[in-house]
Amino acid sequence: MCCASRWKLRLPNPVRKVVPARSKRIARTVAISVLLLVAQRNSVCADEPDAAQPPLPAVIVAAATQRSVTRSASHVGRAQAIKTVNLVARVSGFLQKQAFTDGQQVKTGDLLFVIEQDTYKAAVAQSEAALAKAQAVERNAALTLQRSQELVKTNAVPQSTVDQNVADHDSARADVLAAQASLDQAKINLGYTEIRAPIDGRIGRNLVSVGNVVSPTSGTLATIVSQDPIYVFFPVSTQQVLDFQQRFANRPDAASNAVVRIRLPNGQYYPHTGPVNFLDIQVNQGTDTLTVRALLPNPDGWLRDGQIVDVTVEVGEPKQAVMIPQAALQLDRTGSYVLVVGPDDRVVQRRVTLGAPEGSEIVIEQGLEVGERVIVEGIQKVRPSQRIAPTQAPEATP
Repeated sequence: MCCASRWKLRLPNPVRKVVPARSKRIARTVAISVLLLVAQRNSVCADEPDAAQPPLPAVIVAAATQRSVTRSASHVGRAQAIKTVNLVARVSGFLQKQAFTDGQQVKTGDLLFVIEQDTYKAAVAQSEAALAKAQAVERNAALTLQRSQELVKTNAVPQSTVDQNVADHDSARADVLAAQASLDQAKINLGYTEIRAPIDGRIGRNLVSVGNVVSPTSGTLATIVSQDPIYVFFPVSTQQVLDFQQRFANRPDAASNAVVRIRLPNGQYYPHTGPVNFLDIQVNQGTDTLTVRALLPNPDGWLRDGQIVDVTVEVGEPKQAVMIPQAALQLDRTGSYVLVVGPDDRVVQRRVTLGAPEGSEIVIEQGLEVGERVIVEGIQKVRPSQRIAPTQAPEATP
């Protein structure tokens, strides 16, 4: 049998502790004070919700502007001199003199090289002597013929003698002509010892030093290229040419109104423009393009023969277009878009249809209105529907 069943324990009645009324009032006052302090703290935190949140992303924005632009297309071209002359020796001899400085501007007729002349001067003197001898023989033959023609009238000489004198006179005259031709050739060869500029332009460096023997087989002594005006050749796809022809089919003068602008390697626009004056008649089968030629003035020599340049061809009348900086453009699988900042400084993604680039800006054909703000810096820090802290970019010079 269990011990608990045999023994019954009796506990005394619990002692009930009596709390005085004053202590209750003190406890109630302390509790109310604590509740009021907690409520005040919560109210202060609720009034400052941004104190614990990160700042808004800072971005640079630019407003879409409206400017007058002309329909254009961009190409890569190459400048080419209208005239290029390789100077070579026409006669053999020692190169005696260089009469120019490498790279200088020359005019037509300027003396450039002198080849040793002594041999050719002697040849001229020898030809002059031969001519004088032939002329003397011709005069004697003429006198003999004249006498025989007088004597034949009195039968003093036979007719055969007169005929022989006629032949001798004609032969002497032919010898004079041959001697004169030899003298002319000798003078031409003497003239070839002085190499002069055949065109206006800029001459390159001397490729053969003074003192060397030169001849017609020695190759180029120096090269002259004309500079003003200058050609610019650039390829245009057959699709673009066809589009141009169809667009301006009713305007036969459209080709002459096409304006060519050049962008230099330093990014600046060339100050002079020029017309298109030639379209190739054969298509390059490898690239399916046609070669177009423009003629541009080059008074300052900024364009050099063989230089690569960016070409912009403008056709038609100027039109008003919406422009934004190209830095605002973004691209995904669907196409081009920009991030627009709404009135509440929230980001909105906007699909756009692009036109032709104009320097650092680009034409927006559809999707934007004038004055709307687009993000140009800090795009990687934001997303659509997010609030941002925009800063206006300085206005760019067109």
